[in-house]
Amino acid sequence: MNSLLRLAAVSCGLLATGINALAIREDADSTSSCRKTQVAVLGAGVAGITAAQALSNASVTDFLIVERQDHIGGRVSHTSFGYQADGSPYTIELGANWIQGLGADGPENPIWTLGKKYNLTNTYSNYSSILTYDETGYTDFSDLLDVWDEIYDVAEDDSGVMLTNNLQDFDARTGFRLADWKPKKDMHKQAVEWWSWDWETSYSPEASSFVFGIAGSNVTFNQFGDANNLVVDSRGFNAFIIGEASTFLADDDERLLLNSTVTGVNYSTDGVVVELADGSCIEAEHAISTFSLGVLQNDVVEFTPALPRWKQEVIEQFQMGTYTKVFMQFNETFWDADTQYFLYADPDTRGYYPVWQSLSTEGFLPGSNIIFATVVGDESYRIEQQDDEVTKAECMEVLKAMFPDIEIPEPIAFLYPRWSQEEWAFGSYSNWPAGLTLEKHQNLRANVDRLWFAGEAQSAEYYGFLQGAWFEGQEVGMRVASVLGANQTYGDSNATIPGYMTRYEVLHGTTNVTEYNAANGWPVSSFILYESDDE
Repeated sequence: MNSLLRLAAVSCGLLATGINALAIREDADSTSSCRKTQVAVLGAGVAGITAAQALSNASVTDFLIVERQDHIGGRVSHTSFGYQADGSPYTIELGANWIQGLGADGPENPIWTLGKKYNLTNTYSNYSSILTYDETGYTDFSDLLDVWDEIYDVAEDDSGVMLTNNLQDFDARTGFRLADWKPKKDMHKQAVEWWSWDWETSYSPEASSFVFGIAGSNVTFNQFGDANNLVVDSRGFNAFIIGEASTFLADDDERLLLNSTVTGVNYSTDGVVVELADGSCIEAEHAISTFSLGVLQNDVVEFTPALPRWKQEVIEQFQMGTYTKVFMQFNETFWDADTQYFLYADPDTRGYYPVWQSLSTEGFLPGSNIIFATVVGDESYRIEQQDDEVTKAECMEVLKAMFPDIEIPEPIAFLYPRWSQEEWAFGSYSNWPAGLTLEKHQNLRANVDRLWFAGEAQSAEYYGFLQGAWFEGQEVGMRVASVLGANQTYGDSNATIPGYMTRYEVLHGTTNVTEYNAANGWPVSSFILYESDDE
């Protein structure tokens, strides 16, 4: 399967429809040859590979997978780091790292199923294996973790009532305050809150939906089980994606176009033309965009015509978070090698290198002397814009504060990704903001003519999780196959064409314009709000 990672873009022969594979597309300014296919899958991450697999399973074999990088996997990305005793490097995960939601009497998380299928090396993350610190060194405030759990149970019940009774959502900060969690300037409480909320969502409670923030977590952990396993496989976490790709792509398969950057997507009711950076193009009956939400928000790809307002609104409103792991290898393990996690409460800044995780612990990479810190949100953006040496110095100061009685050596290896600056990602994974409804999120999922969208952000139930990308890729692949009249019959009762997705072009608020009146504290005519100067 190694050759799957290094394929070049070549012609694909004749389409199943009998149309010549090479067609001429005439633009206003130039004439160029476009390669033709039934379906162009844009991106070879989890959603892209799963969508292509669904097409293949439905006997739609005339597709092209277009990928900017020289390998498949997307944000499931690893690299070599540090050195083992024999001089060879370790493998560390820069992006997705956990299989989340393991073991249940009901359905099984498909990522867990695939992890077992491909024998991924993974170890149980024991969140009870934790020590707590502040600027004075070891300080036991672990009792606050239990307090949080009690508060969260109250908040969880409250959010469930709100969801089932269609009550107005608000941010998670409000929800936790109503449950009597008010950390204010207590930095120990702030650290516990970060550990329990920000670390999962990549956003603070102030920025997150209360209802969907809790519901999104519950769908995974209450359904699939509450255990998480950290993947430490020398092949990389993306071994399962490569493995699944091999079930329908042959070695040197001409349908996988690596090192191919999409610059433009021209779509209509008749088809889609995909523009590539090298000047070539692909003409397809349908295209499936698996671009990250960050890519869509940063106008990396030019859509022609511009995406409709109902689509743009939710693209801009949904949140793309950044989650940054800072890896350090030392010539010794100076921390407790039997402990998995170390929680640090900075005296001034919430979320300042708060969680440290040992890979030198048994079951992970024992004896590696590797530890890594995690930051998210504003702290991710901050450190990803600064030099490695500055970040390294900050990390060393935190470690010295945590372990004041230890002479901490200089790291022999240091590395962290810059997800917020990667033009093919612009972030790590999505988060549900306060005030965004399920109907509006559906607009993130919905196709626009023959242009389709799939990825973790498009998953209402599993946004931010790998299984979200898996389920959405599969569903969109099945829907496109249905529209093409293949063996699948995946329909939507609200759609005018079988397979096409429901969308909500107009979404109203809860207050009618007539309610802007004196009784509601608005005695001034609402027409003043939108009268232009020249009227």
